Amino acid sequence: MALSGEIVVADSRQVYQRLDIATNKPPPDHRRRVRYHMIDFVDPSSSFNAAQYVEGANAAIEDILARGRVAIVEGGTMLYVDALTKGFSLTGVPPDPELRITLERMDLDSLRARLLELDPDPGVDLRNPVRMVRAVEVLEVAGAPLRRLRGRTPPSWRAIHIGLTAPLAVIDARIEKRSREQVERGLIAETQAALGAGVPVTAPVLTGIGYAEALAHIRGEVPLSELPQVMAASNRRYARRQLRWWRRDPEVRWFEIDPDPLPAILKYVQQAG
Repeated sequence: MALSGEIVVADSRQVYQRLDIATNKPPPDHRRRVRYHMIDFVDPSSSFNAAQYVEGANAAIEDILARGRVAIVEGGTMLYVDALTKGFSLTGVPPDPELRITLERMDLDSLRARLLELDPDPGVDLRNPVRMVRAVEVLEVAGAPLRRLRGRTPPSWRAIHIGLTAPLAVIDARIEKRSREQVERGLIAETQAALGAGVPVTAPVLTGIGYAEALAHIRGEVPLSELPQVMAASNRRYARRQLRWWRRDPEVRWFEIDPDPLPAILKYVQQAG
C-alpha cells in the first residue's frame, strides 16, 4: 500500500505567522513538496488555545480523509496531540506556577470575575479560590467550555501513535546544533521585527523557547555569545518533559532515528491499518 499524506502540525507556536526561526517551522522546500495544515495562520499579537486547535485540526483531517489521503499529525505540543487524538482531559493541562501566583494574589470577587469572563458556566464552586484558580489555569490553555474537559470524547477516526527516539547524547547534540543555527539565521532580528510590528512581549508566541531567550538578550541579560547555550538548556528541559509525557502512553510505538526508521514505520502503519 502506498501512503500519500498531508501533515497536520500539532505545535502551539507554529500556528503564528511571521515568526519562523525559533518555532522551527518546516523550510520552504518541504512546504512545496508536502501540504501542511495548522501552520502560519494566527496573528502573533493574539492568543490561540487547544480548543481552537482541535476544531481546526479535526476539520483539516476530515478534509484530508475525504480526499483519500492519509493525515499525519506531527509535532510536540503534548496537550494538542492528546486532545486531538484522545479527547480533552483536565489532567492534560499542566500547572502554570507564574499564572498561579498572579491569580492567588487576587481577591475573591476579582478572581470570580476573571473566571466568569473566560467561561460563564464553569461548573466549579465560585466560593472556592483553589478550584477557581485551577479553572482559570485550564481555561487559559484549553479554552471554554470547561465542562467538556471532564470526560474524553475521542474523534471518529483512529490514530496510530508513533514516536521517534535516540540516546540522550544524540538528542542533546541535535538541540545544541539547532540552537546555534537559529541564532545564526537571524533569531534576534526576527524577534526585534516582531516587537517593531507591535507584537507585545507578553504575547504567547514570544514566551516560547528561543524567543524568550532572545528577549532576554535584547534586554541585556544574556550575552550573544551565550545565547545558543541558554536556548539549548531550555530545549533540553522541554525535550525531557516531552519524552516523559509520551513514554507514559502505552499506545506509542517507538522507533530509533538511526538508522533510517522510515521503512520500519511504513511497514508498521500498513500492518496496523
